[in-house]
Amino acid sequence: MASLDVIPNMKARVLTIMASRGQDQHLVRQFARKYGLDEKWRASLFRSEDAEPLTCIVPSFGWHPWFSHQIYDDTCPVSSDNQKPDTIQHYMSILTPTPDHDDFINSLPEPEPFSELLAQVRNDLEEFPYALVGEIGIDRSFRLPMHWASDEEANRDESLTPGGREGRQLSPFRVQIAHQRKIMKMQLNLAGELKRPVSIHGVAAHGIVYETLKETWKGYERVIPSKRKSGRRSSATGTKGSVTSPKPVISDTTGETTGSKPYPPRICLHSYSGPPDTLKQYLDPSIPAIIYFSFSSLVNLSSRTDKAVAVIKAVPGDRILVESDLHSAGDRMDQLLEDVVRSVCDIKGWTLTAGINQLADNWNRFVFGQQCWDQSSRTINSQ
Repeated sequence: MASLDVIPNMKARVLTIMASRGQDQHLVRQFARKYGLDEKWRASLFRSEDAEPLTCIVPSFGWHPWFSHQIYDDTCPVSSDNQKPDTIQHYMSILTPTPDHDDFINSLPEPEPFSELLAQVRNDLEEFPYALVGEIGIDRSFRLPMHWASDEEANRDESLTPGGREGRQLSPFRVQIAHQRKIMKMQLNLAGELKRPVSIHGVAAHGIVYETLKETWKGYERVIPSKRKSGRRSSATGTKGSVTSPKPVISDTTGETTGSKPYPPRICLHSYSGPPDTLKQYLDPSIPAIIYFSFSSLVNLSSRTDKAVAVIKAVPGDRILVESDLHSAGDRMDQLLEDVVRSVCDIKGWTLTAGINQLADNWNRFVFGQQCWDQSSRTINSQ
């Protein structure tokens, strides 16, 4: 996080920075207060002719699945008096395989109640009206790192935010999927309540991520009339058939909700690594949320595989986002962003100018929403 002081000198106009664990929530908050997007800065994003471009931050708050083991769910009492669970009991119940020795468990932090952590995320979202929820999700591959050896901890890189792996060997222990899903779903519900977009991490869990998302919008799906019924309605009214919903949730197909809902209005599948065939389920017109797919040079295009090229070609142009997926700001991040923009433009057959404009438009719609983007565009264009 020390690298964030270089943000004002970066080429990127705006950055989205995401919290992931207890040790970095306050850091994202700190830098959002210093460089956070406000109305003046947001308006400047629409003015390419500004003499002095402003680099600013859109913060994102949430708990990453890599750190979900540090949380216990106190919304479902573990006993009649709802006491905090024993640390060993907690970790033995949510880790797989079950640890058979206490040394490893004793090296882990005491678990925290999710009601308190979620309340802090809520406070952060309310303080920063453009903040996102994320990075949250499910990871079937991740294994907890082993505890620090005394000499390793004494020599760790102090410039890095504590809590990460930092080169430690991996243990055989993973967080049970049921626990990850529970933590993810409660954060999705909060995002829906406050109408915030989310960034989703999914590794080796594409089906599970989709099913978890689907649970949040169950009962709110759009009803898509058949072509026959749509044509009959058009003949009777003299207008084109329209998409309707069993509940007054979505005004159109822009992901704008009319009130709090249990699902987020807009969702980004970050550094999306699924196959092209899985795109269809996310692009189903009955889904009331708008799904975006983000790509990075580090994860998706380091070797430019046939699979990655096929997926990018298959994603609709107005649903693509780009990212660095890098933990430190500065020149390398700028370069990674430029690299992925050029790669996406090349794969999609876009000119660089057209691609930059499309990707910027997509990002603005994802972060601010269709209506907010349209209103800002009209205001700026009328000046």
